[in-house]
Amino acid sequence: MTMDLTDRRALPEPSAPTPSRAVNRERQLLALSWIAPLGILLVWEAASRAGLISAQVLPAPSAVARTSWELIVSGELPKHLGASLARAVIGFAIGGSIGFLLGIFVGFSRVAEALLDRSIQMIRAIPFLALLPLVIVWFGVDESGKIFLVSLAVLFPIYINTVLGIRQVDPKLLELARVTGLTRLETVRRIILPGAMPSILTGVRYSLATAWLALVIAETIATTRGIGFLAMDAREFLQTNVIVLTVLIYAAIGVFADSLARYLERRLLEWHPNYTKEARK
Repeated sequence: MTMDLTDRRALPEPSAPTPSRAVNRERQLLALSWIAPLGILLVWEAASRAGLISAQVLPAPSAVARTSWELIVSGELPKHLGASLARAVIGFAIGGSIGFLLGIFVGFSRVAEALLDRSIQMIRAIPFLALLPLVIVWFGVDESGKIFLVSLAVLFPIYINTVLGIRQVDPKLLELARVTGLTRLETVRRIILPGAMPSILTGVRYSLATAWLALVIAETIATTRGIGFLAMDAREFLQTNVIVLTVLIYAAIGVFADSLARYLERRLLEWHPNYTKEARK
């Protein structure tokens, strides 16, 4: 049997999610993302208080929190954290800029790829630890050596993902640009760079992680400031609570940096269907 028009009009239409429901869902997902870390801290604290974990092996979160407060009050933690953040920011700015520019040159020019890419890939294959003695010879124990290592670590993820993003732009869009009469500069500005932006921002997220890895290695060079120095100094005196605190600081900074990268994705890729709020539900 068929349904008449009156019956069809009587059927309820699916309701679209209201803004308040969408906000509530975002808050629920945010709260859910913190359940596992908080659960680990609670289990860790309970196991420490029950004597299942030795304080010398892994101090309780409450003990680490007390140590953190003592270092903040004494001014030690802000001094070391500020030094590490300054190195990371300066190194990221230098390495990211160079990586992006090299990625632009190689992505747009096969000649630039032939001249530069093989050398860049050879340098990328060298481990950081193998470069450390050479960096000390070049820069001594000054700040420039530490910033150099961070810049080098940041350069490669951004370079590779910039080249990849440019090369993966849909050829149909380039054909559309030619048909509509866009100039070369307009094609780059309105089609190629926006199309490559998801890949470039992925490189930014990877480089934020490698920047901190390089910073840990860089701060093993003779220095008197930085989170890495704080950890090495604590190791000498078997201060496990300070070592755990530095590890947690690195983790917290990593989470913050990743959140910043996600925010940039949401802001710069609002036009992209895979990055809209509706696509994330």
